[in-house]
Amino acid sequence: MHDTTGFSPTTAIVTASDSGIGKATAVALAKAGMDVGVTWHSDKAGAEATAEEIRNLGRRAVVRQLDTTDLRAAGGVIEELAEDLGGVDVFVNNAGTGDGTKFLDLDVDTWLQTLDTNLNGAFVCLQAAARRMVQAGRGGRLIAVTSVHEFQPRVGSSAYDASKHGLGGLMKTLALELAGHGITANSVAPGEIATPMTGQEDVDPTAKDRPGVPLGRPGDAREVAAVIAFLASPASSYVTGASWAVDGGMLQMGPQGGSHITGHEWREG
Repeated sequence: MHDTTGFSPTTAIVTASDSGIGKATAVALAKAGMDVGVTWHSDKAGAEATAEEIRNLGRRAVVRQLDTTDLRAAGGVIEELAEDLGGVDVFVNNAGTGDGTKFLDLDVDTWLQTLDTNLNGAFVCLQAAARRMVQAGRGGRLIAVTSVHEFQPRVGSSAYDASKHGLGGLMKTLALELAGHGITANSVAPGEIATPMTGQEDVDPTAKDRPGVPLGRPGDAREVAAVIAFLASPASSYVTGASWAVDGGMLQMGPQGGSHITGHEWREG
């Protein structure tokens, strides 16, 4: 049995770290003393900006394009990054997409695109990273960014909900199978976070009113990154198979929210 308490990470890979939660996470891990592999899908300039921020903190940054729907090539990109970094102690699977199409209108191509990006591609990348960790024999941290929709559904998100439920289940299985190698596997489940994915780049979350969220506002990407950084750190040595909601209390609002909805507008998403 490999001990998880002596883990001291120096290298990390964060997918989709060109903006939002991924960028904030890459910077947080650099601040924690790690060299970081940065990936981008369509925003190369964003990835280079993240890399520059990492280098300004005195750490190395390596940048690669990654398309998680290219299931045959995605694992190779993670391999390349690990090779360039000299290993991968922490792997954060952050790449994700949503489509907003209701179940009866959802075509199979859109379904597959969402599932490939969020779940199938995650499997390929997580496996590539985990194999490197096992080979190195130093333990490791696998962290997936899921969503509150890992636990609760949303109208118009059948593919997204299925993919995030699936990713959460995958991480729990990895926790069981990889514990003997000193590798922990955990998820972070954000609620509404002020990022480009929610159309809120560079806004102050505290200025946005969200009556249905107990804390009354969206989250900041750095608030999610802080939890990921803890799970990537030596301090989280006895945490595995967990999924941490970072949602301002949103998930606790089920019955409360349901009893206060007075119209049927929610059925349209």
